[in-house]
Amino acid sequence: MPALLELRNVTRNFVRPLDLAAKIARLAGADVREIVVHALDDVSVAIAEGEVVGLAGESGCGKSTLGRIAAGILAPTAGTRLWHGADIAALAPEARRAAELKIQMVFQDSYASLNPRMRVADIIGEAPRVHGIDTADDIDYYVDQLMEKVGLDPAFRRRFPHQFSGGQRARIGIARALAVKPELLVCDEAVAALDVSIQAQVLNLFMQLRADFNLTYLFISHDLGVVKHLSDRVVIMYLGRVVETAPALELFRHANHPYTQALLAEVPALDKRRHDFTPIKGEIPSPIDPPAGCHFHPRCPHAMERCRTEPPLLREIAPDHWSACHLNDGR
Repeated sequence: MPALLELRNVTRNFVRPLDLAAKIARLAGADVREIVVHALDDVSVAIAEGEVVGLAGESGCGKSTLGRIAAGILAPTAGTRLWHGADIAALAPEARRAAELKIQMVFQDSYASLNPRMRVADIIGEAPRVHGIDTADDIDYYVDQLMEKVGLDPAFRRRFPHQFSGGQRARIGIARALAVKPELLVCDEAVAALDVSIQAQVLNLFMQLRADFNLTYLFISHDLGVVKHLSDRVVIMYLGRVVETAPALELFRHANHPYTQALLAEVPALDKRRHDFTPIKGEIPSPIDPPAGCHFHPRCPHAMERCRTEPPLLREIAPDHWSACHLNDGR
């Protein structure tokens, strides 16, 4: 069975072109180059139907960029995006439009992602009306149903986003994504800006919606506690590359990659009494000039000469458990 969504060998670079002064300086012999940010480097991720895939890593690792490519908001510099095994870019316009509608995104900043000049009823109802998912006569009833599903009172349908709390605005964003009847939701730090008690409510809502609508999730988060609670499978990224992926229980019990082990060692837990929490040593390198070889080697306590020159391949070290580390060569 093909994956519901597959990102295959995806690379994404952001290029800042030279301005006029820099072009003149280069003509005069100065060593001036375009600035290239290497956000993603040959990343492959497959998401099966009904699965919750947690995507985790430090800020700047490329997980939000990957989420936007998965949702069709950004185009990859290289690589392909497959929907039910078919290359979305190669589909006929009508089929491509239908495929894109089946993938929706819930953003981290619920206030910035909502039009402050539109009422909630229009924010939720605009897309299904434009795409003919519901008729104009039934759209009010459809919006009311969606608001109830996400825990909002339909009596507030005429209000503007600023008249809601942060948790309520998050629910509006979820209702808007659900309005076009998607199969896959990409949730980019969807609860990071909320209070802890509200986070729990929204996470439970995601799980209830998964059961009600048979949804599949790509859940992006830096909070490994949230990832562990929600995910069937976890993907760990570092500086634009996937370093480890495994079923959630397997990864949290038997993390293999030194970066994953370092992340899990600092997750707060009740049984870690009198534990001095220390961050991973060193700073994450710049994606403008990433290190050669294994990107993690400047911060890795196990780095050897080979790590500085040869990028490790992501390979299976146990059933459905993949890791990219030269230390696995003897396994």
